[in-house]
Amino acid sequence: MILKSGYALRDRVNHILPLLSVWTGRHWKWLTFLMWIVIAIVFVATRWAAIHWLVLSDTDDNIRFVQVKDWLGGQGWYDLRQYRLDPPGGANIHWSRLVDLPIAGLMLFFRAFVDQGLADRLACGIAPLLPLLLLMLSLGFIGRRLAGPNGWILAALAPLAAQMGLGMYAPMRIDHHGWQLAFAVTMLAGLVDRNWLRGGIVAGVSSALSVTIGMEMIVYLGAGGALIALRWVFREGAGRRMLPYALSLGAATSLCFLLFASYANRAQVCDAISPIWVAVFGAASAGMVLLALLPLRGWAMRLGAGIVVGGAVAAFFWLNWPQCLSPYQISPELERLWLANIREAKPITAQAQSMVVPLLALPLAGLLGLIWALWDARRDVDRLWAWATVGLMMIFATALLFWQLRAGPAAQLLAIPPAAWAAHRLIAAIFGGTRRVRIAAGAGVVVLAAIAFAYPLYQQAMTLWGTISGTRPRPWRPSAIARTDAIKKANGRCRTLPALEILNQLPPATIFTMVDLGPRLLTTTHHSALAGPYHRNGATILDIHHAFDGPESGFRPIAARHHATYLLVCPNFPEGTIYQSRSPKGFYADLMRGQIPRWLMPVPLKSGMDLPYQLYRIDYGAKP
Repeated sequence: MILKSGYALRDRVNHILPLLSVWTGRHWKWLTFLMWIVIAIVFVATRWAAIHWLVLSDTDDNIRFVQVKDWLGGQGWYDLRQYRLDPPGGANIHWSRLVDLPIAGLMLFFRAFVDQGLADRLACGIAPLLPLLLLMLSLGFIGRRLAGPNGWILAALAPLAAQMGLGMYAPMRIDHHGWQLAFAVTMLAGLVDRNWLRGGIVAGVSSALSVTIGMEMIVYLGAGGALIALRWVFREGAGRRMLPYALSLGAATSLCFLLFASYANRAQVCDAISPIWVAVFGAASAGMVLLALLPLRGWAMRLGAGIVVGGAVAAFFWLNWPQCLSPYQISPELERLWLANIREAKPITAQAQSMVVPLLALPLAGLLGLIWALWDARRDVDRLWAWATVGLMMIFATALLFWQLRAGPAAQLLAIPPAAWAAHRLIAAIFGGTRRVRIAAGAGVVVLAAIAFAYPLYQQAMTLWGTISGTRPRPWRPSAIARTDAIKKANGRCRTLPALEILNQLPPATIFTMVDLGPRLLTTTHHSALAGPYHRNGATILDIHHAFDGPESGFRPIAARHHATYLLVCPNFPEGTIYQSRSPKGFYADLMRGQIPRWLMPVPLKSGMDLPYQLYRIDYGAKP
């Protein structure tokens, strides 16, 4: 009787599963939306403390917040100058208003129901989740394209395993990187779309929107365009994708320039959407349109024509704007003193092992899944091309890690399609394979699950190994652990809203402080600062470095040139430790040793807490 009941249950499940599969495949977009709603609620609930205390931990998030507030306060649409950085002239910020729109819209929406402060914090908490929906839909589309009608489920949920990539969508992460990554994956969805017209338009428009936001993803977008051209070379009729791609890319880039380019970006600049990039994308688009319309027969003829047109576009770019081949266009001194100390601008080989291993886990799973997928699709030319496109983008993103760590989120997110496909196939094998196949597939699922939780599992494994083997790494000097803890504590406390808003007891003034603390000062107080970590303001950044690295006698002339009233320093703040290490006899190192010059007057502040920073009024009339 029990055996018969078991068979009956199995038959019922086998009958229901195909129906459920058809239903989920038909309504996958709405189901993805519901999953996103659940994720958004969990994210907001678990990070409510950060929302309440306006914890914008990255400098870009803080400047974005101030930029949106200034726009809602009356600053012009095309005026992105930050007038509270190095006033009165202000700092030239190279962004566009495109990412400001959803943040501003949410702020205005919530202000209709709650006070302005809470409304703005809620907007910052929810805005980063909007591009997560686009990312999940794009990954789900790619999953359906490559793994079948229900391949979208794991692909849409897989960003939860990409910790570095997922961090770009956490509440309060209002900077533009989440949108850029989502548009890059959307472009990839357009590249593999079987509907060539729709895929070309999606790839072209998403590329234009990404460029409008910033130039960080331009190498990925260029690679996507090259793959479309390569497909055209070797596949007869692929011009039906390249033609709409080229037309939409050129038209959308030009339109976005008119709508979003700031006054400063209407000059010949390389680091934002500008006349340079409108001309370059226009030339590339025109060349691809010409190629798509020419009656070229055979891959050799198309390859030759493509090389000629591509070479002409490259020559046009090189002859007119060779300086744009350099990522930042900054002086060697600024690169040595400032950029070389930014962690995300360093290659993965310069990072700690505790970061490298979990970061590479998902790309490694993607690589293994890609090899399997290519073998599986070896007799299906269309799927093989689609997998080759996905694989080349993933490998390219992973290779960029050896240039800069900032490629990490893209490397993880672009590895999701092959990794999710492998997981989908393994799960299917568990339910439909022989006993040996089920055992092997189960082992594979366990490995993929370990990769999904690579970040916490790796830390626990290293701690356990150190305990068992007694080979726990020791600091290179006895104070290293305490020093690291002090730096982390200072980095957190000096940025907090309760600590900094106390400065509003003083009338608005310009405060001389560290580069990385300037944007947070603007967000939490009514004061101004000298600079933030933005390469267009390199001269002011260098002045701050010279002031802190140099002797005491050199500080006041630099501070006076920037109209600074106060000096704020935070002991053990990460940036400050660079000055101490690099210039042990410099002004900042003297301050940390307690050698305070007579012309720095401590400023008393009313507070019920021990303030993590030291504030001084600069007396320009006092003798040294």
